[in-house]
Amino acid sequence: MTRHDPPWEPPLAGTDVEHAIGTLERLRATFRWKADGLDVDQLRARAVPTSELTVGGLLKHLAVCEDDIFCWRMSGRPPVTWLAVPENDVARWQFTVDPDESAEQVYGLWEAAVARSRSTLQDLLVDGGLDQPGHLEFDGARPSVRRHLHDLIEEYGRHTGHMDLLREAIDGRVGEDPPADWPMLPSVGEA
Repeated sequence: MTRHDPPWEPPLAGTDVEHAIGTLERLRATFRWKADGLDVDQLRARAVPTSELTVGGLLKHLAVCEDDIFCWRMSGRPPVTWLAVPENDVARWQFTVDPDESAEQVYGLWEAAVARSRSTLQDLLVDGGLDQPGHLEFDGARPSVRRHLHDLIEEYGRHTGHMDLLREAIDGRVGEDPPADWPMLPSVGEA
């Protein structure tokens, strides 16, 4: 069957895995499209006066979430993005674009985290699927890879809504999904 939909669009009829991954990829694509093409000052801009959130801060925060969930919670590997964080500064760092950071660095941080997550998920699907227990233990139980995947979907849903407001306030960009001809990120359709 030939797909004519954008690669980030979930299938109309697919497996549980295909729908979960498709939902995450659609949210990732929409989130990244909302953040696309901004300079470093726009990434730092407090576009909603009653909020400290910025587009750049959300890109960094979701890079941290990607690595926390896929590297650490699911597979027990060190979360790579956290290694770039100054010691004891995660709460501030992940929501702030620092003066020495460029737009390219902020976009690259998120894109690298997503690429690692996609690779890790593929490995986990081959090695046991969504029902296998993740690495992290909570109160004597190890949530499944499926649970952690859905936690990240929820995180993207929350912050894609924030991104809607921030981006509209910066330059008026609105819309639910990226245009079908948007030049997507590498590997979006490969998860």
